[in-house]
Amino acid sequence: MPRVKRGKTHLKRRKNILARTKGMKWGRKSKLKLAKTAAVKAGAYAYRDRRVKKREFRALWQMRINAAAREHGMSYSALMGKIKKANIALDRKALSMLAADHPAVFAAVLKKATT
Repeated sequence: MPRVKRGKTHLKRRKNILARTKGMKWGRKSKLKLAKTAAVKAGAYAYRDRRVKKREFRALWQMRINAAAREHGMSYSALMGKIKKANIALDRKALSMLAADHPAVFAAVLKKATT
């Protein structure tokens, strides 16, 4: 009975890892030991940053809304409180887009919230 040889499996695994680190600098793209750690780290950072991205965008929307609200003499927190009380169902993303792209519409929303 012939012995089991693992060459194909090794090459397939190596090829997969090196494919994941393609485009990286130095030995991380070509040396298996460095590529393994680089691939694991890259996956961990990608997983983490998919969640961080949501936080960063929410912060950006808040800054945009605050800047637009202050042009009308109101703070961000006061504006959001009045929008909630007026039952205006616009989320921060939509409000920030209005503030950036359609200031007249944002002013109308602000006026509706304050009356």
